[in-house]
Amino acid sequence: MMGAGFSPKQEIKPDYTNARLSVQELQLPSKYALDLSPSRWIWYPSARTLANTFILFRKTISILKEIKSATGWILGDSRYLLEVNGTRVQWGPPPSDPRFSEADPVDLKNFLSTGENVIGATVLYYGYGDGTWPVGKPGFIYYLKIDYADGTDQTITSDQTWDCHLARSWKPGQYKRWYLRALQEEFDARKYPFGWQSPDYSLDNTWLKAKLLSGKATQPALSTNNSDYMYDSSGNATIAELRKRSVPLLKEIDHDIVKLEEAYWIKWNRPPEDYFDVIVPDACKFHGELSFTNSSSGPWTFSLNENGIGAVLTFAIQDQMVGWPFFTIDAPEGTIIELMVQEGHKLVKDGGPVIINNHFNSWTRLICKAGENHFQPFDFESIKWIQLHIHGTKGEINIKNLGIKRRMYQWPNPPKVRTSDDNLQKLINASINTIYNNSQETVVDGMGRERQQYSGDCGHVLHALYRSFGEQQLPARYLNTFSQGLTQEGYFLDTWPAYDRLNRLQQRQLGLTKWGPLLDHGVGFNFDSYHHYLYTGDLSALDEVWPRLKQFFQYLKSIVGTDGLLPVEDFGIPAVWIDHEAYKLQRHKQCAFNLYATAMYRHAFSSLADAFHEPELKQDALSFADSLLQHTISKYWEPTEQLFICNKPWTKEEGETLLCDRSLSTAILFDLSPNGQSGKAIDVLIKKPKNLGLSYPTNTNWYLWALGKAGKPDAIFADFEQRWIKMDSVHLNNAMQEFWNVIPDSGSLWSHASIAPLLSVYMDLAGIRPIEPGYKYFKIQPQPGDLELLELDNYTPSGPIKFSLNGWKGKRVLKLNIPGGIRGELILDEKEKTKLKELSHQFGMKSYELEGGMNIELKLKYL
Repeated sequence: MMGAGFSPKQEIKPDYTNARLSVQELQLPSKYALDLSPSRWIWYPSARTLANTFILFRKTISILKEIKSATGWILGDSRYLLEVNGTRVQWGPPPSDPRFSEADPVDLKNFLSTGENVIGATVLYYGYGDGTWPVGKPGFIYYLKIDYADGTDQTITSDQTWDCHLARSWKPGQYKRWYLRALQEEFDARKYPFGWQSPDYSLDNTWLKAKLLSGKATQPALSTNNSDYMYDSSGNATIAELRKRSVPLLKEIDHDIVKLEEAYWIKWNRPPEDYFDVIVPDACKFHGELSFTNSSSGPWTFSLNENGIGAVLTFAIQDQMVGWPFFTIDAPEGTIIELMVQEGHKLVKDGGPVIINNHFNSWTRLICKAGENHFQPFDFESIKWIQLHIHGTKGEINIKNLGIKRRMYQWPNPPKVRTSDDNLQKLINASINTIYNNSQETVVDGMGRERQQYSGDCGHVLHALYRSFGEQQLPARYLNTFSQGLTQEGYFLDTWPAYDRLNRLQQRQLGLTKWGPLLDHGVGFNFDSYHHYLYTGDLSALDEVWPRLKQFFQYLKSIVGTDGLLPVEDFGIPAVWIDHEAYKLQRHKQCAFNLYATAMYRHAFSSLADAFHEPELKQDALSFADSLLQHTISKYWEPTEQLFICNKPWTKEEGETLLCDRSLSTAILFDLSPNGQSGKAIDVLIKKPKNLGLSYPTNTNWYLWALGKAGKPDAIFADFEQRWIKMDSVHLNNAMQEFWNVIPDSGSLWSHASIAPLLSVYMDLAGIRPIEPGYKYFKIQPQPGDLELLELDNYTPSGPIKFSLNGWKGKRVLKLNIPGGIRGELILDEKEKTKLKELSHQFGMKSYELEGGMNIELKLKYL
């Protein structure tokens, strides 16, 4: 949620008796509240709306004078496409908690012309739960104010004068694509009312006047009286507010560098619909190659001549990206195209499958009208490979203009990171492209799967948004929208807004899944919130988040077991995950989980309590952390080994001693080992013995950060070489994959939140870390290892810290440009000679003063 008015000067006593967040605590209306009166929520006049229904809304307006501005707001539940006179304007809205839907701004000055104009909106109602849409109601609201150069104005609002059409070119009630994707799109161009967005289009009796819904223009569609059919939700949400979009509209960039990699004929042994509906095995087989004169760039022309024979064209792009594939096809009426996308694929000639339908049913069915058709799916996709299956008629087929409309956030700054190591540079570039793919209106693990935002492992991406891009709005939105998923019991739904965890609640109740709301992601979310304050100095972004963090604290305290520790099994609906790969048994995660919570309450939560002027709560958190740590040491610390043993209570029973990189890394990073005994843990992380459980890539940042703190850059580079640079996705997709091993033509994510190498470059190799909120004080301790060159811009609220290190070890030149308004220190070997003001001297290192506005150049012999 966003915008409650807590300020650091207020003294707010925490209420430990009730975990529910009240309307008073939310302080609605918030600073993001939006009132679109006199606009009304409208919909197609109907008593029910089937899932995956498309409604076309149309309004004709007359422009007779010069326009000075034309701005307003739009929101369609669940998704909309806005056009003016047939020209695409924008697609939205951003995924939101249905109680706090965000309306998108519109600016139509450059789209409206003198004379008659048509504002057209295609609105899709999901109905089914989706990875970014947990629930909602069908509805559309629109507001536009036109200011003319002569000082007059005109207001366009959604009301009963709008015309609407039930677009049967998409089948209402179409089944879901997959558990977490609602739209399995099937579009029949023969049934589409082409030209409806133009002023000269004549309406027929399939167009009706819109129905006014009972609902306030200050609240989302969820609060109207419209029926949602699937969920039977009432319209009396006690906490609901229509809000302004809190991040910029995304850019859409046409990309046409697409290469035809393979073309062949297939013979359908079964009707294609049987295969695509229910995936009948052996439905088709390879039937020969199909060749073209212009194989790379097109156009691609061929003929369908035989019943049961289809053509398959497989295309690839250089880098994986997120967007809308598009193409033009001239074909006989009724020709069917299944457009399929995939993140990783092996060609048929290399032994791969004939059909790339193995990534959560990522296909769109398109049916041609006679003549030329321009096709683009309604929803965007995660794409490296595109496959067109063409069948269903006889005659000549001509395909051209195939490309992708890429969808990207409007980043305030381009990332600037350059190194002399080609392999490291590949990891950096792949990490940045991955951020382009998974950080849009929300920050997700991978757009190819559920497209929903997580905290925990995926929250690490935020570090890069602040540092590499200087971006603050997107992380702030992430914090607010994720925090809205706090349950009435006081724990967070670890993906929100998303249908997934709501459904997991009922599955957990019935014992049908291991996946519940993940408590460790709630711990990670506390870190995310603190890091936002640390990087930006902006406490107001946490106004609505902070009360929820406090309630989560009370929940965790309520589930502490008789052993004095937070449990990881058998404590109800929530679950503890920590990692996919590092543990053999669930109980082995308790050590890491409790160390994680200890670190969070010592460093993140207590610091926020301090910032919000709640000293009693701060002390309570520190006491809780101390208790968890002492009980963790008692149960899992082995003094003779000077290590946390994650199965210490069961070593005799299990016949082995098990370690995990997460426990050891957390202990190193936050000084949690008794008497600071971290030397053995560092050795274990470097040597990686067989009994050390290693995290999957997205959680490996903890491991790299621990090596950085220990001053082991060589071990960091070794890990890059041994594991990261071997990732197939880095070389084939310019993206970072989810697991250490990915399989083509599977559900593997080839673009995931696994960007630990990029974070390590900033935080460990360049060694730049904020100490006080907003970088008001920072430290730089370079550890370049054998790098000859490392240049980067580390963005702060005051501007970028420009870092450049050039030369071989023993003969390096360090250049730093410090923006005004901040100060810090540079930490170097004590043997270095500089003219900088010395601040301290300990453990063989000296720190030197860095002032805002400094532009320094140092020749270093011992770095």
